[in-house]
Amino acid sequence: MVTGSLARRYARAVLEIGTTNGNLDKIGADLRSLARAMHDSAELVTALTNPAIRRADRRRVIDGLLSRIGAAPHTQNLVYLLLDGERLSSLPAISREVDVMIEAKAGRLAAEVTSARPLDAGQLSQIITALEKLSGKKVAVTHREDPNLLGGVVAKLGDTVYDGSLRTQLRTLRDELTK
Repeated sequence: MVTGSLARRYARAVLEIGTTNGNLDKIGADLRSLARAMHDSAELVTALTNPAIRRADRRRVIDGLLSRIGAAPHTQNLVYLLLDGERLSSLPAISREVDVMIEAKAGRLAAEVTSARPLDAGQLSQIITALEKLSGKKVAVTHREDPNLLGGVVAKLGDTVYDGSLRTQLRTLRDELTK
C-alpha cells in the first residue's frame, strides 16, 4: 500500500505541472473521475492492479477509461507512469492529496459535517461561519447524516475533528462517573 508521503510527492508534482501548464483543475477533475471509478468498481481495481494480468491488457483498459473521461495529456502521462511502476492502486490517494492541495492553493479548506438529523440552511450557515472563523480560510462543506450520533454535530476540518455529538458527550460523562 502506498504511504501518504508517496501520494503527497506525486500530488506535489501534479500541482506543479498543472500550475505551470494552466490545467490544474482539469487534471484534478480527471483524477477524481478515475478515483471514483476505482471506488465504485472492485473489478476495475483488480483489472488495473493485478500484476498477473498483462500490462498491455491493463493499458487497454486504462486507454478506454482515459478516452471516456476525455483526460488531459498530463493525466494520461501520470496514469501510465503509475501503471509502469505498478502503483495504480495509489491513484485514489494521489487524487485526494491533489484535491487538498488545490483547495489550499485557492485558500479553501474542505470540511465534512455530520449530523444526526438534517440541518436547515441557517444551521449549516452558522456551522460554516464558525469553521471559517476557526480556520481563517474559506470552507467548502459537505454534509451527511448519521443517525448513530443520536444528536449534535461532528465537523472534520482538514485533519482536525470537532466532535459535538451527543454520543461523545455521553461517553465522556460515563468515563468521568466511572473514575
